[in-house]
Amino acid sequence: MILPLLRNVLLLSTLFALGACATTAPTTSAATTPADTTKSRPSQATQAGSVEDLSSYRPKFSISKDPVTPAPKSAVTPTNHVNAQIEQRLRDQAYTNQNVKYAQGYRILAYVGLERDKAMAIRRAVIGRYPDETDYLTFKQPVFRLYVGDYLTRLEAEQAMLRIRPLAPKAELESAQVLLNKSGY
Repeated sequence: MILPLLRNVLLLSTLFALGACATTAPTTSAATTPADTTKSRPSQATQAGSVEDLSSYRPKFSISKDPVTPAPKSAVTPTNHVNAQIEQRLRDQAYTNQNVKYAQGYRILAYVGLERDKAMAIRRAVIGRYPDETDYLTFKQPVFRLYVGDYLTRLEAEQAMLRIRPLAPKAELESAQVLLNKSGY
């Protein structure tokens, strides 16, 4: 019994609030608009007030009768001259780069487990199929780890992993210090 009465009270108070809003609405006709939003024409602006003449401040350009022709461009001949200081710095940098043996790259972790025989079987299968791949078999008691390849980019490592995946189904990529192959340079 109390619940319907409470609902009626809420409806009645909402009705009074809406009625109060409707009676306090501003009464303006649609024909009149505020003066600041109307566009005024020059004739109306002169009647309403003075309009400032800005033509004296605007730049004036004179148009020449003669067409402008661009100056002929002289051809620059390329030269292969490098001064002696730059050549020396390039030689020094090349010498420094020859001493770099390792870089950050990726290796494929082909096997992780306790069985040496299984690690050696996967190693023989990978080397038999891809003899140019380098392999690294490490043992930290009691776990054998077989790493394959030295790849500088993740793309190369992913491509090689797709080739090796049939031989080592649980192969994963690992970030590692890889040996740089200087024979290709």
